[in-house]
Amino acid sequence: MRPDTPAENVDHAAEAARLERTAGLYPEDAEALLLRAAAHLEVSGDRPAATRLYDRLLSSAADSPALENPSLVRALKASNLWEYDHEAEARAIIDGVRAAAPRDPAAWVIVAEALESHDELEAAHVTFTEGARLLVADGAEPPYPTHPLLYGRHRVRRMLGLDHDEWDALADTLHSMPVSLDELHDPKRVWSLGSDNPADLEAEISRLRAELGAYREALSRPFPVAMLHWPAGELAELLEAYPALAAEYPSYEDHLATIEAALRELASSGTPNLGVVPGTVPSYEAFAASESASPTDPTLLPQYATTLAARGLAVTWPPQRGAACWCGSGRTYGECHGAE
Repeated sequence: MRPDTPAENVDHAAEAARLERTAGLYPEDAEALLLRAAAHLEVSGDRPAATRLYDRLLSSAADSPALENPSLVRALKASNLWEYDHEAEARAIIDGVRAAAPRDPAAWVIVAEALESHDELEAAHVTFTEGARLLVADGAEPPYPTHPLLYGRHRVRRMLGLDHDEWDALADTLHSMPVSLDELHDPKRVWSLGSDNPADLEAEISRLRAELGAYREALSRPFPVAMLHWPAGELAELLEAYPALAAEYPSYEDHLATIEAALRELASSGTPNLGVVPGTVPSYEAFAASESASPTDPTLLPQYATTLAARGLAVTWPPQRGAACWCGSGRTYGECHGAE
């Protein structure tokens, strides 16, 4: 889909088919591409076809651990199913996502908003709260991806008529738009849309502009400053194929230490939106070929990392509290590279 194509002119079915074809050509990006294809199918109204794509991703995860975010896929499937009268199955999947306690805030937000959109406000409130309790550390600045959890929880609590608590106050401080969260989430806003008073309608237009500004700000966030991480097997394969790169990577342990040190230095200098992106030898070779360059050229390495990050493959650094370390050791970040 061209970025200059007006949304109303998009053939969503054709775009979904194009993305499916592209996923076949680039299997390492299949998850992201098929999720986008499913989104187009949902917008086009072909929700059963979207469900088939979600099932395709989940069935591939059963055969291979390559699926990066199965909880997100399940959350999207549940939300989609509920929209075409498969409520019982959707509820079962939502219960499964909550029980799995994923570390990805997006999965929590999607299932909570699915409950909210079907007037299950109490359940939505509990779900938003469970996600926030898991992912937002006490006394620490909440990572940007967790902000929608706090905003959604604030919104549902306003609709339930509950008093502000500490997390509502935190959501207020994180919200930077001219219109406050209390006003944006005021249940009476719906009534103002049917008002004959021009002042009511002008106020609602102002609120909608503020919301649109928040969405645009979120979409325009820069790609993360990503450090390239070669898993142990990939690094061994890389150096065997291209010994000239040994000067860049004296050892695997040194490689890991260099990444963590660089990220900490960037964080201390105030650089936002940091991440780690895993590399693979086949995709690096394909990238070098696309640049008409030799894989032995060390200047390609940061360009390769930036390209992977731009494709949404970077993971946020530092990881969420209790999450696995970015290095793939299987230990939590606090027990591994996050240890002082």
